[in-house]
Amino acid sequence: MADHYEVLGVARDASADQIKKAYRKLARELHPDVNPGADSEERFKAVTHAYEVLSDDSSRRQYDMGGQDPFGGSGFGGFGDIFDTFFGGGGAQRGPRSRAERGQDALLRVEMTLEEVVFGAEKSIEVDTAVLCGTCEGSCCRPGTSLTVCDVCRGAGQIQRQVRSLLGNVMTSQPCSACRGFGQVIQDPCLDCRGQGRVRARRNIDLAVPAGVEDGLRLQLSGQGEVGFAGGPNGDLYVDIAVAPHDVFGRSGDDLTATVEVPLHDAVLGGFAKIQTFDGEIEIEVASGQQTGDILTIKGKGVSRLRSSGRGDLKIAFQVITPSKLDSKQKELFRNLAKLRKGDTIKLVKHQQGFFAGKRR
Repeated sequence: MADHYEVLGVARDASADQIKKAYRKLARELHPDVNPGADSEERFKAVTHAYEVLSDDSSRRQYDMGGQDPFGGSGFGGFGDIFDTFFGGGGAQRGPRSRAERGQDALLRVEMTLEEVVFGAEKSIEVDTAVLCGTCEGSCCRPGTSLTVCDVCRGAGQIQRQVRSLLGNVMTSQPCSACRGFGQVIQDPCLDCRGQGRVRARRNIDLAVPAGVEDGLRLQLSGQGEVGFAGGPNGDLYVDIAVAPHDVFGRSGDDLTATVEVPLHDAVLGGFAKIQTFDGEIEIEVASGQQTGDILTIKGKGVSRLRSSGRGDLKIAFQVITPSKLDSKQKELFRNLAKLRKGDTIKLVKHQQGFFAGKRR
C-alpha cells in the first residue's frame, strides 16, 4: 500500500497547513468531474484517504508509529487508562467491532371497527422504513468492490499503546480513529445507499389481528422493523390497536351491549322484534310487562375471547318509551286505564347502577 505522504507529495514532517494545501491541489486536479478516467478516480480515492488519515493528529501519530505509539507522547497515562487495563479495558486485543448494527424498532397505529374486533381481521399496513439496499445487498460497497483493511490498525480495529504509570509500563488499547474501530474502510461506497447498506422505502406488511383485541393493546411483530446499518438484523415493529366506537353496540369485557327502545304498548302487552347484530338478524322477545332496565342475555353472540376459545354474550337492555304527544282519544284511553289501576302510585325505588345492573333473564 502506497505511503500516504508520498501520495500527497509532502514530507513526513509537513505541517497541517501544508498537508491541506497539497490535498486541495490534488483534489482539484484529480476530481472525476474535472479529469474523468479510471486512473484519475483511483488516484482521487487514494489522495482522499491519505488526507483523512494525516489530517487527524491522532490517526497521523498512529500511522507514523506503524499502528503503535510507545509511551503515548506523555509522561503518565490517565487514571481511566489504568482502570481500563486492570478491569477489562486494555490488556488484551479485543478485535474489530462489527459494522452491522441492529435496526431501530418502529411504532404504528392501526384503527379497527368493533365488528373486526369481534371476529378478527386481516390488515395490510404500509410502512415507511429502511430496507436492505438491493444494489450492494448490505455490503456498503459499490458492486465489484469490497471493504479494504485499514492501513492504520492493520485490520485490528484497535490501537495498542504503552503507557508509563505509577504501576509501571502497561498496555492499553483504544478504537482506531481511522476506521472507527471496524478494522476495514469503505474505499468505494455504494452510490445508491451512500455506503449505508440500506435505503428508505415503503413496503406493505400483512397483519393478522386476532379476535378479541382491546383498544390500546400493543402487538409486537418481531423482525418487521427497519433493517440495520450495513445489513444488520431488523428491529421489531409495534402496532397499537385503536378501536373506533360503534353507533349501536358497546363492549364490556368479552360481552357486547346494546339498548332497545320498546314502545309502551309493546312493553305492556309483550311481543317479538327483529334486530340486526354482527351475526346477522335475530329475533328477540319482549315480555309482557317489560320494564326499563331489564336485561336480555343472548349467549355466544359477544366478542371472541382473545386468550381462550368461545365468545362472550350479547346483553340487550330494554328502555320503555313513554309517549309525549297524545291525541284526545289516546289520552282518554289512558284515563280509563288509570281508573282501572288505582293501586299504582308514584314512589322511590331501590337504586340501580345503570341498565346493566338490573334484572336478567
